[in-house]
Amino acid sequence: MARFAAPDGVELTYHLLGEGEPLVCVPGGMLASAYLGDLGGLSAHRQLVLLDLRGTGESDGPGDPQNWRCDRQVSDVEALREHLGLEKLTLLGHSAGASLVTRYAAEHPERIAKLVLATPGTRSVGIDVTADRRRQVLERRKDEPWYPEVSAAFEAIQTGEGADWQALNPMSYARWDADAKAHQAFEDTLANYEALGSFNSRDAFDPAATRAALTKLEAPALILAGALDWGTDTIAAEEFAGLFPNAQFTVLPGVAHHPWLDDPQGFLDTVLAFLR
Repeated sequence: MARFAAPDGVELTYHLLGEGEPLVCVPGGMLASAYLGDLGGLSAHRQLVLLDLRGTGESDGPGDPQNWRCDRQVSDVEALREHLGLEKLTLLGHSAGASLVTRYAAEHPERIAKLVLATPGTRSVGIDVTADRRRQVLERRKDEPWYPEVSAAFEAIQTGEGADWQALNPMSYARWDADAKAHQAFEDTLANYEALGSFNSRDAFDPAATRAALTKLEAPALILAGALDWGTDTIAAEEFAGLFPNAQFTVLPGVAHHPWLDDPQGFLDTVLAFLR
């Protein structure tokens, strides 16, 4: 564990795994970075710099609660780059972390070497997934034993009759087995839900400006989607990839929202081929 100061003086933490060229990893959902583990063995090939965003994990914060907003945390990533002494960053963003990585790339395109956006959140560029499209992804898993309960919870959320979001957890994994349940329980201990509301607040995003800025990004980007991911389905992920001038779009079959857990080898092979 190592620490550095954000521009407002808040002390932030990052964790190092492995050796080699640094890959700075930005977690999603205002979760402490520990849920990323070693990213399916990626730490054997790169040094993972796992950032705990302010108010999560070992990091302090937020200071001003408004500094949980996605746009306000761009300066935290830049402070980490300066602390590491790197001219350019190779960045990996997962889920909502991809929104922060995208904002950083839009504001600091000259500081980007490469981007890996894994099952990315697309709120920063104004791409949404409709309930019907999520329903279609859910339907592909109708033979799963948990399908009736998850389907009922999803429909209750759509009608406003219920909001049991935890009932939807099986959709985040390709296999809702003991390992997935343990990982989800671990994630739950790492989440800062108060911070997530601020991170995703409407004022934290300017999709039009971000889209325009991304057209000037010269660095290559890998957009890695899961065929079973209903957070950002493959249609939204492909649209997202189209915003980057130099993008590789890859869909991993049989993968939901955690590609390094659902298909470690496929995830590893795809990311390493891109990084090379």
